[in-house]
Amino acid sequence: MEQHYKLYRVKELADNDQDFIDALAAAFLEEVPEDAERLKKAVAEKDYYNAYQAAHKMKPTVDLFELGVLDILIEVQDWGKFEKRDLDITSQLNTVISAVDNAVAEIKSDFNL
Repeated sequence: MEQHYKLYRVKELADNDQDFIDALAAAFLEEVPEDAERLKKAVAEKDYYNAYQAAHKMKPTVDLFELGVLDILIEVQDWGKFEKRDLDITSQLNTVISAVDNAVAEIKSDFNL
């Protein structure tokens, strides 16, 4: 439990209300994998605008659940925002996607979702 994510800030935000914590976990599972897929597709297609949008949308949740890749996600976001055509962002993207995938699997298991 909580190897690939942390609930400290989630519990703090929810004031330890378990129903609210469960709702936040469910929202994570509903939103973040979809945004991660959008991000992967955008980077693959060098769609800077959508890469920026997807990464920007993911930031608060990745931060709240403390996936440990916020700085790397910001690098991906900035790649899109500033259209850094001379930069290969693949390894950073893979790090973010791996962290998301691990957290998704663990949250599903931990919350029986």
